[in-house]
Amino acid sequence: MFKFVIIRHGLSVWSDRFTGWTDIDLAPSGVEETKKYGLKLKELGYTFDLGFTSYLKRGIRTLEIVLEQMGLQNIPVIRAWQLNERHYGALQGLNKPETVAKFGKIQVDIWRRSYDVPPPKLELTDSRHPANDPVYKDIDPSLLPASECLKDTYARSVPYFQSRIEPEIKKGKKIILSGHHNSLRAIIKYLDNISNEDIVKLNVPYCIPLVYELDENLKPIKHYYLASDEEVKKVIEGIKNQTKK
Repeated sequence: MFKFVIIRHGLSVWSDRFTGWTDIDLAPSGVEETKKYGLKLKELGYTFDLGFTSYLKRGIRTLEIVLEQMGLQNIPVIRAWQLNERHYGALQGLNKPETVAKFGKIQVDIWRRSYDVPPPKLELTDSRHPANDPVYKDIDPSLLPASECLKDTYARSVPYFQSRIEPEIKKGKKIILSGHHNSLRAIIKYLDNISNEDIVKLNVPYCIPLVYELDENLKPIKHYYLASDEEVKKVIEGIKNQTKK
């Protein structure tokens, strides 16, 4: 049996905006919650050989904080743009309530929660397009998204998981992945074979580690959060309330 741990980044300073690939930091409360669950992993006897995260600061910092709390600062960490959050296209950086006022709640909900309908695309000349960010200068511009739905995020995150992370798990390495709501939902959809209709209803709570126990073929035996059902529900309800602002 193999174990694999997923953790969504802590609350960011942009809880009222469409963040996507915008490289913003954790909020102070997000830092404290991340420390709390890093210590919980240590107290429960978890250890890791290798970490994976995205190119985005909030994912990177979450992993750094967890490993620091566990005394594992020196393990290798691999950063991959394929593990970035979904790109929100022309909505990226916009205030959520103002966007609802402009386009209507029904349209915004379709962009946010449908599996295969992306928001309007960014023009290549737009400063928000990742091709204009030096961080991605070594990546083929044709691979960088101008807008994404969850289906698009799945198409980049899951192949990376299959080709780079699964082989490390099969070698017996203890892996932790610090990611983002939609890239993690894509990987969870793959692992649990969740339908397109059901995956859009799934919410992943900030900071609470999600443990997968996998068989020799890397098929899930079971999964569970390292928190009570009440604690998970409370965090998820907080997320839902933020998106209604």
